[in-house]
Amino acid sequence: QVQLVESGGGLVQAGGSLRLSCAASGRTFSSYAMGWFRQAPGKERRFVATIRRSGTYYTDSVKGRFTISRDNAKNTVYLQMNSLKPEDTAVYYCAAGRGSSYYTTSDEYNYWGQGTQVTVSF
Repeated sequence: QVQLVESGGGLVQAGGSLRLSCAASGRTFSSYAMGWFRQAPGKERRFVATIRRSGTYYTDSVKGRFTISRDNAKNTVYLQMNSLKPEDTAVYYCAAGRGSSYYTTSDEYNYWGQGTQVTVSF
């Protein structure tokens, strides 16, 4: 069992930056691929970024602006978000998964955090 707790969300002006953190419980954190998803009001939850054995991967809309990283010693995954835009406004969720290949869809993840709100103003 893995428990995930996100933090770092908040209100920021367009062009600003935020760093989200996701702290995981358990001793097997390093064996999980980790991902970030987001859900805007009235929309489906969508993939943002993943960090897996083969490396990192991002959805096109955040490439060059967001960076996912992890610290296995701290059981934590991060999402550094720069040059934020109003369309980045959403609840951001971290997730942990094993046994899959790409980790770009929700069903490839086994555990989810409760989410943290990110609001980007004009």
